[in-house]
Amino acid sequence: MNLLMMARNPDLYSHKRLAEAAEQRGHNFRIVDTLKCYMNIASHRPDVRYRGEVLKDIDVVIPRIGASITFYGLAVLRQFEMMGVYPLNESVSIGRSRDKLRSMQILSRRGIGLPVTAFAHQTGQAEDLIDLVGGAPCVIKLLEGTQGIGVVLGETKAAAKSMIEAFGGLKANILVQEFIKEAGGSDIRAFVIGGKVIAAMQRTGAEGDFRSNIHRGGTAKTIRITPEERSTAVRAAKALGLNVCGVDMLRANHGPVVMEVNSSPGLEGIEGATGKDIAGMIIEFIEKNAKPNKTKTKGKG
Repeated sequence: MNLLMMARNPDLYSHKRLAEAAEQRGHNFRIVDTLKCYMNIASHRPDVRYRGEVLKDIDVVIPRIGASITFYGLAVLRQFEMMGVYPLNESVSIGRSRDKLRSMQILSRRGIGLPVTAFAHQTGQAEDLIDLVGGAPCVIKLLEGTQGIGVVLGETKAAAKSMIEAFGGLKANILVQEFIKEAGGSDIRAFVIGGKVIAAMQRTGAEGDFRSNIHRGGTAKTIRITPEERSTAVRAAKALGLNVCGVDMLRANHGPVVMEVNSSPGLEGIEGATGKDIAGMIIEFIEKNAKPNKTKTKGKG
């Protein structure tokens, strides 16, 4: 098959591993810079162009769209979908996962465990927001933040109020969430492919940091997850419509709660922690499922 990856940096570990896995299995693999793609939006004959070349005879598109270019990246991906190219993850599903509020509303509607969350733009009622999530300490997040950036812990009510008001001064949308103290600064990433958890790791933040992101100094190790955690991860992926994703959960006293569903999960941490060939499993999923025009939305929505 002819596989095309949309990605800005071909040298990232995840992108090199996917290219390697595809080529080992006999596929043609190409990486194009998402921002250098442009589109001919014409009735009945849409196409995508790259540096003057019409991109054609593509069987599968693998979107690895950076958070900062989500809007344009999804536009390019929708165009491929309209052309009948099979996407590893669909544009609508990625859009749901990138919108923290929308994704939580979808998961909430499906009855999936979540931390108690409040959402606001105007921050004049900061104390009420804090009370809604059970008081301090609480976590305050910028809605547009990624990779642990724009996430702070308000350890006291006064500190949390000051942080909420400071974010409000930026005219930003914010989430306020309960702090799951019993998680102890660790979270679980369950890697889901095709409706199955194929690997899981526990990530622990650097000393003194409640965030567990590996590239912020955290560490990872393989872990055996419970049937409830496995079910939660699978249900979260299905609710958002993602074929491949990383579901980040915390172990709360009342069961697993989903913090985020990542539609472009990195492979380095999970492969390093588990020793599994995750990239090969992704290519195998593509081999079994990729067909022309096999897209639920075909670029709609």
